[in-house]
Amino acid sequence: MTERLYYTDAYITTFTARVVERLNADGRPAVVLDRSAFYPTSGGQPHDTGRLDGAVVGEVLVREADGAVIHVLDGEIGGPEVSGAIDWARRFDHMQHHTGQHILTRAFIETANAHTLSFHLGSEDVTIDLNRTDLRPAEIDAAEDLANALVTRDLPVRAWFPSEAEIAALALRKTPEVAGALRVVRIGDFDATACGGTHVARTGEIGLIKVQRTEKYKDMTRVEFRCGGRALRDYREKNGLLLGLAGALTTGYREIGAALDKLQAENRQLRADLKAARQIVLEAEADRLWAAAPEHGRARIVTQAWAAAERDAGELRQLASRLTARPGSVALLGIAGEKSQVILARSAELPGPDMVALLGDVLGDLSAEAGARRGGGRPDFAQGGGASASPERLAAALERAAAAVRAALESA
Repeated sequence: MTERLYYTDAYITTFTARVVERLNADGRPAVVLDRSAFYPTSGGQPHDTGRLDGAVVGEVLVREADGAVIHVLDGEIGGPEVSGAIDWARRFDHMQHHTGQHILTRAFIETANAHTLSFHLGSEDVTIDLNRTDLRPAEIDAAEDLANALVTRDLPVRAWFPSEAEIAALALRKTPEVAGALRVVRIGDFDATACGGTHVARTGEIGLIKVQRTEKYKDMTRVEFRCGGRALRDYREKNGLLLGLAGALTTGYREIGAALDKLQAENRQLRADLKAARQIVLEAEADRLWAAAPEHGRARIVTQAWAAAERDAGELRQLASRLTARPGSVALLGIAGEKSQVILARSAELPGPDMVALLGDVLGDLSAEAGARRGGGRPDFAQGGGASASPERLAAALERAAAAVRAALESA
């Protein structure tokens, strides 16, 4: 068993130890020491990082078979003894957040009768999952207020291995099934629970506990929060963003909401105006295309291909609908490009041809690969595409379709 120095002193940053085993961890060198201040990943808390002599400690884990702490390194180290150094910034961040989690967990119990089911401490996000999905904003605020009141009280935080008699008198919030001695973390007179993690000595060191957001997750509520330095950095980032928005909107930051509401209303009106203007333009374009189309008996056949930058599929459908709303009209339209689009339509009263069948012929002209051709519709309106085609190749395919239409009209 590795003697875990952080159990008695979470503030330890350097230590010496004896190498008791050298091994390989997924192709990387690793060692087991007789004593270590490196915290291994467990209980929702990530491992410490740092150095052993000249090697970087990139991962620390517990071997289940015997509880040994394995230090995974970026290179070999020599000698029977080593000097270790902990990345203190990472360690203290974890201490702030783990103690903050205990406080916030207890605060939700006290204010909302919501119990923590799981805890995750990541490099960015820190979360607890609560056993309720109906938490109201006022309950979340109340828990946050209570948690920060505990920070302000600067309560002592004690982590130790109590006797069985002490454990019976502690009224622990959570007592897990563990083999061997049980480690307890008690925060003043507010909370006591079993925990093997690293913690601050007093709640004032946490600095701030801030709930970032909540969301429903499965049958729980996931609460994301930040403490201490992370909370400060988050506030600094969001404050900078808020002031930047206020500057861009030429308003005070408290008026940003109203300014955005005004911008959104103006945007909706502009989009409506643009849509109306675009409908007028499309109607005029349909008139022009129809007037320029050659007459064939009692029908006019409009054949037109555009480059992808000139037209989108939505406008293509609108043009086809406007053209075929006129009696005796056929619209053979397409957009060339990486994935071409084709619409073949005719006025309902015109006899044949079947536009779905004709679409198959056009798409077959564009590509021999069946996977690149897809489409369908009804006898008087079909659309599809998918094949790559140049404007010239698409125009030629549409002209062949026009010839088929003319032949069908002559035989009708």
